[in-house]
Amino acid sequence: MPSIRTHFVIALAIGALISTVLLVLEPLTDFAFLWLEWPGISAAYFLRGAVGGSTFLGIAICWVVNALSYGLGAFVILSAFKVLREA
Repeated sequence: MPSIRTHFVIALAIGALISTVLLVLEPLTDFAFLWLEWPGISAAYFLRGAVGGSTFLGIAICWVVNALSYGLGAFVILSAFKVLREA
């Protein structure tokens, strides 16, 4: 039975994968999935500021925040499956 730490690492990996896929698909789909990236975009805008700062830093902040937010969702789902499997 995997521990909570294992579920946490798996969830973060899933979140990082989803965030990476969204960033790669962005220019290919003419920004059709941009609404899925709003948590990261909002955080980058808030932390980096409306003007100034490097683009790379904004993209990195966006990627990290999206990875954490989608990882949290994956963690909740994995934890629910663990509880259901034990019951």
